[in-house]
Amino acid sequence: MNNQPWQDMYPASIPTSLEYTEKPLHAFLKQSAEEFSHTIAIHFEGKEMTYKELYESALKFSTYLIDIGLRKGDRVAIMLPNCPQSVIGFFGTLMAGGIVVQTNPLYMERELAYQLNDSGAKFMLTLDILFPRVSSVAKSTDLQHIVVTTIKDYLPFPKNLIYPYIQKKQYGLVVQVEHSDNHHLLKEIMKTTVPKESTVDIDFDNDLALLQYTGGTTGLPKGVMLTHKNLLANTEMCKAWMYKGIRGKEIVLGILPFFHVYGMTTVMLLSVVQGYKMILMPNFNAEKTLKTIHKEKPTLFPGAPTIYIGLLNHPDLLKYDLSSIDACISGSAALPVEIQDQFEKITGGKLVEGYGLSETSPVTHANLIWDEPRVKGSIGLPWPDTDAAILSLETGDPVPIGEVGEIAIKGPQVMKGYWNRPEETEAIFKNGWLLTGDLGYMDEKGYFYVVDRKKDVIIAGGFNIYPREIEEVLYEYEDIQELVVAGVPDPYRGETVKAYIVLKEGASVTEKELDEFARKYLAAYKVPHVYEFRKELPKTAVGKILRRALIEEEKKKWSEDDHKEA
Repeated sequence: MNNQPWQDMYPASIPTSLEYTEKPLHAFLKQSAEEFSHTIAIHFEGKEMTYKELYESALKFSTYLIDIGLRKGDRVAIMLPNCPQSVIGFFGTLMAGGIVVQTNPLYMERELAYQLNDSGAKFMLTLDILFPRVSSVAKSTDLQHIVVTTIKDYLPFPKNLIYPYIQKKQYGLVVQVEHSDNHHLLKEIMKTTVPKESTVDIDFDNDLALLQYTGGTTGLPKGVMLTHKNLLANTEMCKAWMYKGIRGKEIVLGILPFFHVYGMTTVMLLSVVQGYKMILMPNFNAEKTLKTIHKEKPTLFPGAPTIYIGLLNHPDLLKYDLSSIDACISGSAALPVEIQDQFEKITGGKLVEGYGLSETSPVTHANLIWDEPRVKGSIGLPWPDTDAAILSLETGDPVPIGEVGEIAIKGPQVMKGYWNRPEETEAIFKNGWLLTGDLGYMDEKGYFYVVDRKKDVIIAGGFNIYPREIEEVLYEYEDIQELVVAGVPDPYRGETVKAYIVLKEGASVTEKELDEFARKYLAAYKVPHVYEFRKELPKTAVGKILRRALIEEEKKKWSEDDHKEA
């Protein structure tokens, strides 16, 4: 790789290039089980599991999958929240030579059927409460075997006895699944299977470990093909960036869902490779998270801006000790500077913005955590072995420093392509570069900045307006908890700027007050023309605000108004 300006910014502790052990991902679980056999691998709702126990459980699952017919390359869908079974299922599948298809537990039948059919998954691991949904689509897919587990199986006493009552109250159902030829109980598998080491050969460079489906905000979701090498490379880069982490000693807070590659890499894979303890949380609840940090003392906390915002705005925030936190990398959306400052002040740890996408396993950039300069508002520097460029939208050639273009990536973490979509794979690559769809620029030191998604740029009255710039300004207003800015239809300007606002509890703000505030810091054409106050904003499972959902909502309203006038 040619010397790039960002390499001169690296501290001595971070190498610009890394060596990768050419072993499949599951080999690192075995290694940690040998090196840290009695170290706690997973803490879940008070119950703990050592690395030795985790490895043996994954090996049993692997053995069982092979016994019921899994062959190398078969896809195994895992539809679980963060829990011990999600880690067992992931590594057990890889040990058997399978490919994991991470499936969002919130998917409804239509979304689930689409993903199962597109991936051709023959096996599935899911929760009992999701079983009715899975079984209702099973006949229209290639599914042959459904392995069912329940949260209570991995809860400590007496939570395991109480949970079925909570489940019935919360979900209104109790699901009974019989262990049979096509339906299998994970609890029975763990009791009866004699584990055997698999002899499946894995090609580190080319064999897939994961089909990670993209969100599908435009068109149908696509399966991103990630190899063992892609995922290990990104995990090793993460390890190098967080160089103060001590093997076998750190505690990682696992709120980011593993069915999203960001949570999988920065929590699950990093922990297993390094022998760290994972605290698994099946969903984000601000109060429960604060209590968990206070009691369990995590040192690393990968998250998303909405998670940090949720904690900072909890009324009892100051009752809890968050000082155990050393480092947090924020991803999935822009990190407001105000949130970064507040969180660092409260915890005494470091919170930096990073950047990536499913197609890059996912991380490509981050700010330096413990070293200077950290540049606020920047996504930071490309990671070791990662090349990045800003390409002209017109010519596809690199643009001068400081000029806006499309961010493009090369590196060992870049996907093999989209599953069964050669044309779309070809379209996203240009001269070996992966095109991200994000607009940004690079400064003379090699720091990168995202100005916005190519498809989210607002074109109003001939001006290009970047929502992120407006969001950064409005986040400075102390009564705002969350917000998103979008371009909505306008008969005069084509599009106009609209801000969707969630206020802090008890706050009262008018449109006029926000307008006066915005005009102090933004050119008149960038100031929102419309403000809408909401109780909450639509989000993905990792807390990314769904701007496109709001835009679609506006277009629908616009279309309905046109029909009324007609």
